[in-house]
Amino acid sequence: MASGLALAFSAAEAQLPPPLEQAPPPPPSVGPVVAPPPDIETAPSPSAGVQEAHPTLEAPRGPPRPERSPVAVLRVLDKVTAETLRFAAPVGRRVRYKSLVFEVKACETWGVGTADPRASAYVMIDSDPGGADARGASQEIYKGWMFAEAPGVHLLSHPIYDAWLESCIASAPGV
Repeated sequence: MASGLALAFSAAEAQLPPPLEQAPPPPPSVGPVVAPPPDIETAPSPSAGVQEAHPTLEAPRGPPRPERSPVAVLRVLDKVTAETLRFAAPVGRRVRYKSLVFEVKACETWGVGTADPRASAYVMIDSDPGGADARGASQEIYKGWMFAEAPGVHLLSHPIYDAWLESCIASAPGV
């Protein structure tokens, strides 16, 4: 019986791959060969023997730039009196409505000339309950972008007031 085991063991040894120490070294690495497609022919350069190192490429175009407007049209709802007011706020100037002070930093419209222009404005809103005579009672209650297409997403949500952007225009009405 011992001889049967020895024969089976020697047969199994014969099928094993050679030890790693005796394995041949891997073939040298050769990168992929890249050739131009057969239908494209290269034209000879105007200067003999001189090849252009960097061909001139046209810079990729990004998305179209928005049109900046000097005036934002905002709407405010007073929840206590159910009064709404639509007003124009020039960029860079402070506009007061009751105890709120609005300052529009930027107003821009994407897709001007299309069927669906999208206006957005960066607005800062302060609460100033004492008016112009109060001393240091002003508090910033909103700062960020407002979007006319989604007025419920980034609107001022205050216990008394709601405010949102309606559009951006070229000039204030009556100016």
